[in-house]
Amino acid sequence: MSVGENPEMSESIKNLTLSRLQSRMSMDETGIGRLPRAQEAIHHGILEGTHLGAQLRVSLHGETVAEAAFGESRPGAPLTRDHLMLWLSSSKPVAAVAIGQLWERGRLELDDSVATHIPEFAQNGKDGITLRHLLTHTGGIRMLDVGWPGATWDEILARICGMKPEPRWIPGEKAGYHLASSWFVLGEVIRRVDGRPFETYVREEIFCPLGMRDSWIGMPADRYATYRAEDRIAVMWNTEKTPPESYGWETEERCTRPHPGGNGYGPLHELSRFYEMLLGRGSYQGRRLLLPQTVDLFTSRQREGMIDATFKHPLDWGLGFILNSNHYGADTVPYGYGHHASSPTFGHSGNRSSTAFADPEHQLVVALAFNGLPDNERHEHRIRAVLDAIYEDLGLAGRQSGHRARSAGSSSSIR
Repeated sequence: MSVGENPEMSESIKNLTLSRLQSRMSMDETGIGRLPRAQEAIHHGILEGTHLGAQLRVSLHGETVAEAAFGESRPGAPLTRDHLMLWLSSSKPVAAVAIGQLWERGRLELDDSVATHIPEFAQNGKDGITLRHLLTHTGGIRMLDVGWPGATWDEILARICGMKPEPRWIPGEKAGYHLASSWFVLGEVIRRVDGRPFETYVREEIFCPLGMRDSWIGMPADRYATYRAEDRIAVMWNTEKTPPESYGWETEERCTRPHPGGNGYGPLHELSRFYEMLLGRGSYQGRRLLLPQTVDLFTSRQREGMIDATFKHPLDWGLGFILNSNHYGADTVPYGYGHHASSPTFGHSGNRSSTAFADPEHQLVVALAFNGLPDNERHEHRIRAVLDAIYEDLGLAGRQSGHRARSAGSSSSIR
């Protein structure tokens, strides 16, 4: 649906004053007064048309600093804290944690070849690709069109298993962000090792133990119908267009068919619990999901100093997590955590719309999602503005310790 089809939309965007936005937001917020700069940056983006609304949750030392929804889900409909936002690639660490759980239970090894668990994956010379390669985006199977959501899970897996690896790509020696393919493969490894479908496993072993009752990667059709009837699935808008246009991503097919690397849905206050668990070294409110040493391993630098062939920029990686890579250029690093994040900060971002991360040195967790996708330059500007403002509002800017600068020309490695 084009916003132009709604005669009120252009006027809605143009006429939303800051005071009106604050009045609307104040109906669904907690503690946002502690983040005045961040609040202003989000409001500025609404007025500039980069998004219609946003959700934000921030915690410090395990205590909620702010939890708020801003603006609108669609014209005339306020975005609330309980709307289910689309996480896009911010979904990826969920699959990584699932692999970590199975690893510490002795069900698989990180250096297992994928073919150990999915024999048909070995076709066309892919027998040397390991689970570690998939988690660090060094496997060389960057298939962009896997057929989702039109194709079934089995059809997608067959397509990936039948592909050839990229030419002149030695697994582990070249890096490039894998948007979808490797995450379907990891999801299938989880299914074959555990016996439960990926979407069931992550629901029962990760989301439910964390109390993430409205979070899903592939929700059941009946829950989808309920959420739609309640108008709780947030609309995503293409704000490169003027006026903005809905992507139409809130269809049943796109919400119910799991995409391990891209269709997580849930309120951001729930996604923040996932990172509070990781900041707690695997434990959240007395429930342990991972051993401390597993968290330490997965959030440590496993891929370091390598230029990412997808992003065309050096970027460090853990096992399924993007590590703070500001030492390669804080103003240019893609999907970073702002200028003030400490060196060991880890998390993941979603395409021009979201980020969620934990900063261990500051004991800070941030989960942020916008419902508008502008061009990349405008997105990077707005998200840096909001993230920098959070650190400044909390008095954390410039307080990182133990940060050892590295140059972009430093040694490259994958562990």
